[in-house]
Amino acid sequence: MNTVDLPTIVGGGYGAFWRSRKRYRVVKGGKASKKSATAALNFMVRLTQYPQANLLVVRRVMETHRTSTFAQLRWAAARLGVGEQWRFTLSPLEATRCATGQKILFRGMDDVQKLASVTVDKGVLCWVWVEEAFEIAREEDFDLLDLSCPRGDVPEGYFKQTTLTFNPWHEGHWLKRRFFDYPADNVDAFTTNYLCNEFLDDHDRAGYEEMKRRAPRRYAVAGLGEWGVPEGLIFENWSVESFVPQELTGPGIRHVFGLDYGYANDPTAFIAAAVDTESKVIYLYDEGYGTHMLNSDIARMITEKGYAKERIRADAAEPKSNEELRRLGLSRLTAARKGPDSVRAGIAHLQEYRMVVHPSCIHLVQELRAYRWETAPDGSVLPRPADRDNHLMDALRYAMEDVSVHPAGKTSVRRGYGGIRAEDFRGAWGG
Repeated sequence: MNTVDLPTIVGGGYGAFWRSRKRYRVVKGGKASKKSATAALNFMVRLTQYPQANLLVVRRVMETHRTSTFAQLRWAAARLGVGEQWRFTLSPLEATRCATGQKILFRGMDDVQKLASVTVDKGVLCWVWVEEAFEIAREEDFDLLDLSCPRGDVPEGYFKQTTLTFNPWHEGHWLKRRFFDYPADNVDAFTTNYLCNEFLDDHDRAGYEEMKRRAPRRYAVAGLGEWGVPEGLIFENWSVESFVPQELTGPGIRHVFGLDYGYANDPTAFIAAAVDTESKVIYLYDEGYGTHMLNSDIARMITEKGYAKERIRADAAEPKSNEELRRLGLSRLTAARKGPDSVRAGIAHLQEYRMVVHPSCIHLVQELRAYRWETAPDGSVLPRPADRDNHLMDALRYAMEDVSVHPAGKTSVRRGYGGIRAEDFRGAWGG
């Protein structure tokens, strides 16, 4: 490695994290706490110091690596002056140290069973970095990863370690209990925040001070890295469970689809769900979520998922977009109904159901953990939902308009829509 001054490059606040060699190294932190940047720098230094070591980087969804961990590690190599020593490739998505053949491998937990087959050609797989570990909704999935990687013996002087980095959005997550409330002796757990990030400018810091004044609860989580408190949550009767969407068929099952528009700050959100009208359960099995999506991008996304011919309820506030999407092939797209108190009425309808969320719907899980009623300055809960963390929630409200509620409380499916068959599943489900 070129001669560099690490304290100048890395900054302060992470000394114990940097030196930790325990089996699990876990850091939760607010936004701008430089936890991911510091982890990336640390791994690039380690890979230079340990020429037989290899690194596996894991996120919930494989495709999210390219603009996050892959870019972060590439940046770290350049910042440390070793960028020319590494070859970063997009296909396959990996990095190779030219002189030693060491690898940085990137994988998703889309199919956690496949992680057991991860191997390296040279050296040993010593370290695993789980970025945005909060996205792993089920502890069982982490256990499967943990049993598979890292594994085997390592050379003398080397060590095995799994590093987890994340934002602590909800105190009910298994990460809190396992690594912070009841940590084992082989765990080093840390909490960091933006105050230790000397690379922020005055404008950045002023933003957090404003958040502290106007939204103290959000500041505690996003600013200080404290656990999110679920007070005032709108939906509590839900769980994350694995299931096979193709098996959700039968006379009591109806599949519904919703679309909420966004662009720059607010994402476009698409949801697919199966409603068991007899048992009052909604199975949520697919989502689309992204910013800066043009209508052509939305149509392509829904078509590639295999839902272009389905009836999709979309935001009525954008009739021009609705018409354009119909012309782009989503012929059965229908505007959702708007009316007085339609949001609260839609929420009340959803609250009659238990929700089962497929583990692949990571953005939906995040919204369900964050969507809450508005609060007054004194902390009391107000009878209106906060207008944030609600994009997939809005799409689901639209979708559920095709499952109406009669005054007597009985549920029915609106005429003109008969659901879809198991053989209709395509795209994201490998059909």
